[in-house]
Amino acid sequence: MDLKPNYLDNGICLNVLANSIENAKDCYDAAEGHVVLGVLTKNYPTDEAAIEDMLKYKEAIHNAVSVGLGAGDPNQSAMVVRVSKAVQPQHVNQVFTGVGASRAMLGQDETIINGLVSPTGKVGVVNIATGPLSSQTTPTEVPIETAIALLKDMGGSSIKFFPMKGLAHIEEFKTVAKACAENDFDLEPTGGIDLDNFEEIVSIAKDAGVKRIIPHVYSSIIDKATGDTRPEDVAKLYEIIKKF
Repeated sequence: MDLKPNYLDNGICLNVLANSIENAKDCYDAAEGHVVLGVLTKNYPTDEAAIEDMLKYKEAIHNAVSVGLGAGDPNQSAMVVRVSKAVQPQHVNQVFTGVGASRAMLGQDETIINGLVSPTGKVGVVNIATGPLSSQTTPTEVPIETAIALLKDMGGSSIKFFPMKGLAHIEEFKTVAKACAENDFDLEPTGGIDLDNFEEIVSIAKDAGVKRIIPHVYSSIIDKATGDTRPEDVAKLYEIIKKF
């Protein structure tokens, strides 16, 4: 099975949550396969339970699995490392400090691994102290270019810029996008993205020249009653990314 996400020719691939294998298949079909489906380790009591379930997802959606933390929870970092090694998915979500371990345990360089960095309120500067212990200390603020270089050193593929809170950190995001483009690095905007601001956020990354973008659209397109991601909303997002 392919270890790389199925990007459109324009370098964009969606990332949405899956509430069940059936929901994952419906969303996969809605995006004609140009999506990775987030399955959260936080939802499983043990590694074994997560691995068993995610291997079923893997079969159902041609390995378009994104092993997730769960709201960027740093305490899930080690579990993500262990589960990803067994599952060999197309996409792995990690806090900044978990990237090196993830790449080493995967044992290959094709799976996309993002590294979570957070906005600081300062343009061009991000917080990389997003690990289980470091997130409990003083923020470690570094230039975005340094964060990218460190992630490359660790075998990371992309910046996960979280929490964006929609358009709240848009000036910071523009600078992050420019740095990713200039340093040939992927970008994953995450947090507060919905059908209304999605196109603007993706446009910023595309206009900056970022080659590969995986925007995460989560709670805004989840049916509150069922917990399912709405396939019809995934279809709308897919129509938007095809425009670029």
